[in-house]
Amino acid sequence: MSVSTIILNQNNIVNLNNGNNQLVFKFPNSVRLSNHAIAVSSITMYYSWYNISTALQNNTFQYTWNGTTFTITLPNGTYNISDINAFLQNQMINNNTYAIDASGNYVYYLEMKVNAVEYGIQLNSFEVPTSFPTGWTVPFTPPTTAFNPQFIIPSAFNQIIGYTVGYTFPSAPTPAVGNVSAISSTAPEVQPNPVLFLTCSAIQNPYTIPSSIIYSISPNANVGDQITFTPPQLIFNKILEGTYDRLVLGWVGTNQQPIQIIDPNMVITLEIRNTAQDLGQITNALLGTSK
Repeated sequence: MSVSTIILNQNNIVNLNNGNNQLVFKFPNSVRLSNHAIAVSSITMYYSWYNISTALQNNTFQYTWNGTTFTITLPNGTYNISDINAFLQNQMINNNTYAIDASGNYVYYLEMKVNAVEYGIQLNSFEVPTSFPTGWTVPFTPPTTAFNPQFIIPSAFNQIIGYTVGYTFPSAPTPAVGNVSAISSTAPEVQPNPVLFLTCSAIQNPYTIPSSIIYSISPNANVGDQITFTPPQLIFNKILEGTYDRLVLGWVGTNQQPIQIIDPNMVITLEIRNTAQDLGQITNALLGTSK
């Protein structure tokens, strides 16, 4: 088998540290590729793409408090549900929508948590009373009528926690309904890009969208850890016949849009095979066997 190896690393990245999702390999000289195919031999990189960001348009949600609406804007990052809940509580402190009990414990009237039994994200709303026990610190004016603060779930963020767009819980803040909970109506997609696709400019596969996809990866490590992929068998894709001075590779997410990769440290090894020579070798071997 006639095989050539190509290796790309962060030196091949276009606009380093600005998405890190496009790499270019330049041939020393223009080459004519006819009856050639290409396959991924190995990929080493870090699990470093955000699940919540401005680019993904899924970084905001809201809550109401006694007639006032507050918008929570999450900084770009890789979050689990407890991280989101912690940020919500931090913002509730900033907005003076919390209390401190007589033992010094912070009391929050909204909560978001994982419900593993029901495979969903549980929203909890706790009734805010008109008066508080002695020894409590209350930074807001106690309401004249008890109420429940509400979650308001907008588009895109709704997919993270598995609720419909515009979902409001509880449906009305007053009259107060006590301590209540809701559970996701669909499976949460905490990581909206659980799979990344590698594309190559020399490929046109009619069975994939986009047609330039040559490989896919799904993280087999924790966020921030190194991930390595070595196919048990090389899967070759036919290269479009033509003369090339370069190959352009790209990383896209599940929505076929370029994905922002934070850590540029990556190594991609490709194998290019001359299928015509392979066929000739196989034919000669068969003829030799038949003699």
